[in-house]
Amino acid sequence: MQKIARRSRSARRPGRPREFDMDTALDRAVRVFRERGYHASSIGDLTAAMRLATGSVYKAFRDKHAVFLAAFERYTALRQEQTRSAAARGANGREQIRNVLLSYVEHSQGVEGRRGCLVVGSAVELSAHDAMVAARVSAQLATNEDFIAGLIRDGQADGSIPSHVPADDTARLMLCITQGMRVVGKARLPLEGMRLVGVAMKLLA
Repeated sequence: MQKIARRSRSARRPGRPREFDMDTALDRAVRVFRERGYHASSIGDLTAAMRLATGSVYKAFRDKHAVFLAAFERYTALRQEQTRSAAARGANGREQIRNVLLSYVEHSQGVEGRRGCLVVGSAVELSAHDAMVAARVSAQLATNEDFIAGLIRDGQADGSIPSHVPADDTARLMLCITQGMRVVGKARLPLEGMRLVGVAMKLLA
C-alpha cells in the first residue's frame, strides 16, 4: 500500500503555470505604492490594480510586504535603465550628466512627477523601521551616486569636466538635487527644470 501511495503522489500533475505576466502585474503594483505609499495601500488596492484574485497574489508573493519588495526591485531596475539610456545619448561625460539631470526633470513633472519616486517614498516612510527596505534604499542611492561619480570621472578623462572638480562630493550633491526634484514633483510645486539643470551644471565648472 505504501508503494502504491508513493507512486500516486509522484504521478501527480505539476501545478498549473502562473496565468499572468509578472512584470505587468508588478508595474501596476508599483503605481499603487508610488501614489498611495506602503501603509495606505491595501491588498484590495493591489489586487484590483494588478487585476488578480487575492489568492493569486498571496500564492505568488506571500504577503503585502513581499509584493512591495518585488515592486521596488522592478521599479529600480526600470529607472536605472532609463537613467543609463539618457546618459548614453551624451557625447562626453559633461553631456551625459546633463542628460541625466534632464531625465530627472522629465520624471519629476506632470502626472509622472505627482506619482512620486518609490525610492524617495520608501526612504521617508519605511527606512526608519524596516531593515529590508532600508538596505534596498541605501543600495539604490549608492548605485545612483556611484553612477554620477563615474560620469564625472569620464568627463575629466575626456576633458569636458575640469580635473579639480571633486568627483565623489559633487556626485553626492547631485544625488541630493535629483532626489529633491522628485520630492518637489510629488508635492506638485512648480519645477523650473531647465534653470535648475543650468545651476547644477555649474558644479562641474
